[in-house]
Amino acid sequence: MTTTLVRRRLLQGAAAAASGALVPMSVFAQAASPRFAVGSQDFLLDGKPIQIRCGEMHFARVPREYWAHRLRAIRAMGLNTVCAYLFWNYHEWREGRYDWAGQRDAVEFCRLAQQEGLWVILRPGPYACAEWEMGGLPWWLLKKSRSDSFLRSRDPAFVEPARRYLAEVGRVLGPMQVTRGGPILMVQVENEYGFFGEDKEYMRVMRQALLDATFDVPLFQCNPTNMVAKTHIPELLSVANFGSDPERGFAALKAVQQGPLMCGEYYSGWFDTWGNPHRRGDNARALQDIAYMLKNNGSFSLYMAHGGTTFGLWAGCDRPFRPDTTSYDYDAPISEAGWVGTKFESYREGMRPFLAPDETLPEPPAKNPVITIDAFALKETAPVFANLPGRVIKTASPEPIEHYDISRGLVAYRVRLPAGPAGRLAAAKVRDLAWVHIDGKLVGTMDTRYRRFSVALPARSKPVTVDILLYTIARVNFGLEVHDRKGLHGPVTFTVGEGTPQAVEGWEIRAIDFDADGVLPPLKFARGRARGPAFWRGSFDVKRTGDTFLDMSSWGQGIVWINGRCLGRYWNIGPTQTMYLPGPWINKGRNEIVVLDLTGPAVARIAGRAEPILDELHPEQDLPRPPSTVKPTLGNSKPAQEGEFAPGGATQEVRFAAPVRGRHFCLESLSAFDGKQYAAVGEIALLGPDGKPLNQQSWTILYVSSEERKKEDGSALNAINGQASDHWHTAFSGSGAGAAHPHQLIVDMGQEVDVAGARYTPRQGAEGVTGRIRQYRMYVAEKLVTDK
Repeated sequence: MTTTLVRRRLLQGAAAAASGALVPMSVFAQAASPRFAVGSQDFLLDGKPIQIRCGEMHFARVPREYWAHRLRAIRAMGLNTVCAYLFWNYHEWREGRYDWAGQRDAVEFCRLAQQEGLWVILRPGPYACAEWEMGGLPWWLLKKSRSDSFLRSRDPAFVEPARRYLAEVGRVLGPMQVTRGGPILMVQVENEYGFFGEDKEYMRVMRQALLDATFDVPLFQCNPTNMVAKTHIPELLSVANFGSDPERGFAALKAVQQGPLMCGEYYSGWFDTWGNPHRRGDNARALQDIAYMLKNNGSFSLYMAHGGTTFGLWAGCDRPFRPDTTSYDYDAPISEAGWVGTKFESYREGMRPFLAPDETLPEPPAKNPVITIDAFALKETAPVFANLPGRVIKTASPEPIEHYDISRGLVAYRVRLPAGPAGRLAAAKVRDLAWVHIDGKLVGTMDTRYRRFSVALPARSKPVTVDILLYTIARVNFGLEVHDRKGLHGPVTFTVGEGTPQAVEGWEIRAIDFDADGVLPPLKFARGRARGPAFWRGSFDVKRTGDTFLDMSSWGQGIVWINGRCLGRYWNIGPTQTMYLPGPWINKGRNEIVVLDLTGPAVARIAGRAEPILDELHPEQDLPRPPSTVKPTLGNSKPAQEGEFAPGGATQEVRFAAPVRGRHFCLESLSAFDGKQYAAVGEIALLGPDGKPLNQQSWTILYVSSEERKKEDGSALNAINGQASDHWHTAFSGSGAGAAHPHQLIVDMGQEVDVAGARYTPRQGAEGVTGRIRQYRMYVAEKLVTDK
């Protein structure tokens, strides 16, 4: 196709879009080769219709030695395509230093997919989400602006580095496109941008960056069903992401374009966060939905076909702050260790009726060898405070660690405090967890999960040294909260009683920066048990290698290294109590293991199990948290709005008669559409006077009348985490189960703001799911609770 004809068609498409007509996607498909194209109703391969049966797998989450094994299993499940994210920060952790070698060799992954008979859908970002550190955005972007809204925008501080990165992606992976003999059929622009913003020009800028990077296969964007229309532009094919109700998802696509129908992410399960139950998918419903899509000439990508493991320190964090587990099993058909079972077989049989006449399914690959390791002791220790590096940063008041070119890790803060009465030491913000010591004795903790940024200090008869050890767990990977600057944020103050806060200045900062791959600093080990945070070292011997699962249930919280390789994070609060250790990373003979434990193990021993522990919670092992004594006081406030939601699962907006200023927001459920006693919310966002969602970075759940935490993760935080695929659900097991309406959910927004309305997403799923709210009241006030 000539350049003139392409331009003519683009102009025709733009004119049609301006007139409100549906634009055939073929008008906008890049057409350097006839091999793969987007038709008016079908995807076309060599001119013939093809249904894309795709499964997601992230090569960064699978040992390189196992890529072919997992790809073979995906093909055996009945899929013809694999979908793969690129994580920008995985390839450019330090600005301008790109890494495509070894575990990061995206080209080799594509070659292996092609060898296994799979096409590839590439999702290079620049933003990915995917429960990955900062959603794949590199931390050093946070040094370029102090704004909390410049990422994923047309701000040059973001666009210019993003363009350079995408140009590098094109240099490396451009030759792997189907137009040049490779397996890449399509490339995604950005990721679920409608959940974040609505600037369509930004989407055009990102699209152009990929075109400039020499990508000439069809480009597309994805959004949740409720957001498809929000950022749709005619230059890009839109696909819908959902985990239920494909009919509604496809209807959303038909409303904005004339083209093939595709689900960009169909959720086979869900991810886990520390301290919450292991998530599982509804297998029967999934098979029905996939059959519906295929019968209606739809295509899909299964998220995830194989989840794998977020090795190293790459696990992300759900908002407002719920760190993701190292295991990314996802309850996918192919397990974390690559095992196949009943779920895999049911998906495989579900695909069989939709195979092409000449298509046959290969047998799944054999299970990789599994070994057990007898329990062994770790007898050497290196205390953290005695092994800090020599570089000292001196500052009057601490700033986010990015300001000091520290990427992540352990950060130690020291300051002298004069003699004086008892009081409270407080920081403006603490990201993420911190342990506060006075003259070497632990006196309290700070915890960003609960916005607990202060500790009580005792009276002092002489000057003392205050040491604060801060641990960065993960950067948030979703929403505006990706502007997640780590560390102890000043000003830091000390307050006696109800007196005036006094600035605490003169800080010394030292850090163990774990960098991209969890690099260990030089450590001085000695035999014996250390007190407080420490590195522990031990070894084990094996005669043969194989996969195993390290049992970390007797340890506290920290990181594990095996033979110098950072395996990942662990935390005894669960739900994951084991760590998947792939056989290729074990040596025949002697193996060294190092464990960072920030709270101290109950027993300093580890064993290798034959099976994982994915669903064992121990909330009693968590950091101390003062019990909540707040009670709602709604009777003292007038509702900002009351009414009745519409039935169904569509997102709905409620506008108040006039903006209301306050710090607390309450959604009160008075009844449900199914007439039962339960309430549920997929997502609740608040709107400012400009009609745009308010920043939720400082939000916490202040009070909830009931939440399910035993049989499933129905916690209240799910209502404000930006993920409509999970939900808050009132308790249906344990004490307090089945409490009657009304039910209240109260949010502390962190500061007073003007609220002009709310955007409510009901619990998702088929019609008839419990908890969809019918009658409601909404309150906004300076204070909606009392502390008894």
